Amino acid sequence: MQCPYCAHPDTRVIDSRLGDGGECVRRRRECAACAERFSTFEQTVLSMPQVIKFDGRREKFDESKLRRGIDRALEKRPVSGETVEGAIKRVMRRFTCAGEREVPAAAIGEAVMRELSELDGVAYLRFASVYRRFQDVDAFNTEVERLRGAQLSRPNKVQLSIFGGAKV
Repeated sequence: MQCPYCAHPDTRVIDSRLGDGGECVRRRRECAACAERFSTFEQTVLSMPQVIKFDGRREKFDESKLRRGIDRALEKRPVSGETVEGAIKRVMRRFTCAGEREVPAAAIGEAVMRELSELDGVAYLRFASVYRRFQDVDAFNTEVERLRGAQLSRPNKVQLSIFGGAKV
């Protein structure tokens, strides 16, 4: 590794540690020529599969589109940035680890909805209403009832009731 201070080609690793929950390796290095120290991060680079759009076109997976959709659904919701990053990583990991060369856009949308349903019900409904193209209030109501049933079936999910302080 070349030194960023003096461009000397020889550096040595002083310390290595796992970072980002084990997803990368942080290495502390020292230059053999100028003795300056710096850190490098090493992580696995996996390629995302091609996305098969609804009209049959294929395009390169675009993380910014995934991030934009999730961010838009979670806009003004009480969900931390760290939690959002975790959701994005889980969606991407699901498709890189599957080993498929192509994945339907519908599968990505369903994975995003699964993540959002765990994070925030309102964000899930926002995303689902656009993704599933709800045509009327009945379609929206059906999804609300389905979400309500799913949340009640999760015993370890503690949530305050909208009506007072009772837990559901």
